[in-house]
Amino acid sequence: MLSSDLELNPKLFDPDVEQQPIRKGFGEGLLLAGQADKRIVGLCADLTDSTHMNMFAAKFPERFIEIGVAEQNLAAVASGMAHMGKIPFITSYAMFSPGRNWEQIRTTIAYNNVPVKIAGSHAGVSVGPDGGTHQAIEDIAITRVIPRMVVISPCDAIEARKATIAAAKTNEPTYIRLAREKTPVMTTDETLFEIGKATIVFDSRFKIQDSRSAQDARRKTQGHILDIGIIATGALLHKALKVAKELDDKGKSVAVMNLATIKPLDEDAIIRLAHEAGAIVTVEEHQIAGGMGSAVAECLAAHYPVPIEFVGVHDKFGQSGKPEELIELYGMGEKDIREAAHKVILRKK
Repeated sequence: MLSSDLELNPKLFDPDVEQQPIRKGFGEGLLLAGQADKRIVGLCADLTDSTHMNMFAAKFPERFIEIGVAEQNLAAVASGMAHMGKIPFITSYAMFSPGRNWEQIRTTIAYNNVPVKIAGSHAGVSVGPDGGTHQAIEDIAITRVIPRMVVISPCDAIEARKATIAAAKTNEPTYIRLAREKTPVMTTDETLFEIGKATIVFDSRFKIQDSRSAQDARRKTQGHILDIGIIATGALLHKALKVAKELDDKGKSVAVMNLATIKPLDEDAIIRLAHEAGAIVTVEEHQIAGGMGSAVAECLAAHYPVPIEFVGVHDKFGQSGKPEELIELYGMGEKDIREAAHKVILRKK
């Protein structure tokens, strides 16, 4: 069952579920944040339309700077503006920012502890025909290792809009990971989003539909044991939910967590899910090494070790192809999530 208290999209399992690019949500969020706070400025590395910063640039041309193809300068100039009291948002493809300018982000932004927000667009292999040189599948790893850096990976356009608005209100350097292609819209305007908080979006135990609140239902089902917990981040949350529904229909008890904030990690929520399920599958469009799954494994290794299977890219570079074909080729499709779930359940026994 979808968690009723989160006000998720009731049509998310429909074949014709609405789809929007996650990067569009960033553009909408930046525009709204800019309207609310005059300190917000936008800087881009010659990809204004592609990253959807064009909405902000059109509305606030006096607060927008086109840096050009100079990603190192993009970070350094933003740091300087932050020191002068601005709240800069910088955008490029994730392969170039935070990829190409990682040292400038580390030293001029995070080391100096200034509130620059880095929006890395076109992340993951689902960039498609742009190929391995433009497919950022290492960006979570290189950002979460930087001290003070907040790392957010929204699941859809609506969550990206909320994440952008929320990031604009913090004093921390922040990385927001954005996909290029249209992806299913799973949340709604009413769905809870808070930086640093994970949410359970699907739980087999929440099948009773009556006047009790979902919170009451949780209290009454805390003693129940799940067969498996699935933790997903980004657009692949949709595939994880579809697999969870299949497993639930076949009698398996499943919970799915949306881990939108990878750093700071919601350790309490992850440990609680591991306690309830005893086996975890992580799902991400990123290298397994150093990614969200690694963060989850680090947490559980320290606090509550359980069997884990990782769905993601297995130490390979991307290549050109159609987005959905690449997702399947690199082992991140529904079949792969399903196989990982069955495998970890057997390991649990």
